[in-house]
Amino acid sequence: MTVLDRSKAPDFQIPEHIELIKPEKRTLKNGVPLYFIHTPEIDAIKLEVITESNKQLLPEEDGLIPFFALHMLLEGTKTMSSPELDNFFDHYASEVDIISSFEQQGVSLLTTKKHFGKVLPIFRSLLTEAIFPEKELEKRKSQKALTIAIQHDQNSSRANQLYRKALFGDDHPYGFVAEERHVNGVNREKLIQYYEDKFLVSPEIFVIGNLNSFEIDEIAETFGNLTVAPSAKSMDQFIIWPEKRLTEFKEKAVQSSIRMGQHLIPKTHPDYHALTVFNTILGGYFGSRLIKNIREDKGHTYGIYSSIGSLEKSDYWVVMADVQKDFADDVINEVYLEIEKLKSTPIEKEELEIFRNYMIGHFLSNFSNAFDLINRFKSIHYAGLDYDFYESQLQYFRSFTPEQIMEVGQKYFDNKNIIEVIVG
Repeated sequence: MTVLDRSKAPDFQIPEHIELIKPEKRTLKNGVPLYFIHTPEIDAIKLEVITESNKQLLPEEDGLIPFFALHMLLEGTKTMSSPELDNFFDHYASEVDIISSFEQQGVSLLTTKKHFGKVLPIFRSLLTEAIFPEKELEKRKSQKALTIAIQHDQNSSRANQLYRKALFGDDHPYGFVAEERHVNGVNREKLIQYYEDKFLVSPEIFVIGNLNSFEIDEIAETFGNLTVAPSAKSMDQFIIWPEKRLTEFKEKAVQSSIRMGQHLIPKTHPDYHALTVFNTILGGYFGSRLIKNIREDKGHTYGIYSSIGSLEKSDYWVVMADVQKDFADDVINEVYLEIEKLKSTPIEKEELEIFRNYMIGHFLSNFSNAFDLINRFKSIHYAGLDYDFYESQLQYFRSFTPEQIMEVGQKYFDNKNIIEVIVG
């Protein structure tokens, strides 16, 4: 009998291909698409109703109307008060959450197969029967005004706001920065009008769980009579901040929050996988070049990271760090230095293999549970891609060379195009 040596870790096996479950698609009577992934191994059900983010449908002074409409769905409906809704979902071991990003917004339901039939109609009522009570609205407005004041004083939150403003422009919905005057402009009449006319703009439904065809029919019937508005996607261009640096000085601040970044290419571009690798080596994981240099060697920060954000027209790249105030310029210079090193010096073999294994392991972990599958599908769906994207990404991670990483860095990262934001 062979005895397993538990003192040795098993060999790391890199798969040659990845097999993913493709969702079943249905189109409801009202034209709403429904995507369903059957996962018989779990009895939990997740259902998401996601619409286009629709701030462009409103004047700038009403920029917080979508926020309040979304976050007040559970404050009461025509048939149930807020406490009754809370008790109902708690009783049936269900959770309702808000979904909000630059380009999408919506609401999700997490429940069990056992309780799905009871919970579904009440969840659906949130989309058509919310009443936005005056008392709860005033409470929400006070809370939001306080949050805005706190975010303005917090370096990191303020840096995020100014970075969005610099990257997208004052007049673009993605560059919108909420102020107290926007809170004051919210009233119940505006919320109801928005909710009835502009809330469900080109919605899509995503479902994952152990549901049979009859239960999917029930979902189709439940949401098939929703009144929906057509797509309102805007072709507005991003107006990038004309200056290299945007600074907000705070005399009493001990730290400075730094944001550096630029627009990049979308997921559909052939160079996207190479840019993913470049970003991760630079600052996308805890063993990155930026962590080793600025955290471990120089001790200027507890953490510094870079990431790529997804947008339909153009992804964007950002470096984020909170650093000792006196060293903000030094940190920015070191970021540029590390970019130049990656552009000009090949990654050594040992670092390359460690990093390759990390990238593949991280890639596979994105598909480690059933609910990850629907998130991975949405990521490519919104970009207009199919599952070939993930197959090609895996193959690239298996085979990329140091020269390819240098080349993509030289092609897309020019210091003069990188915006700098410093708050503190």
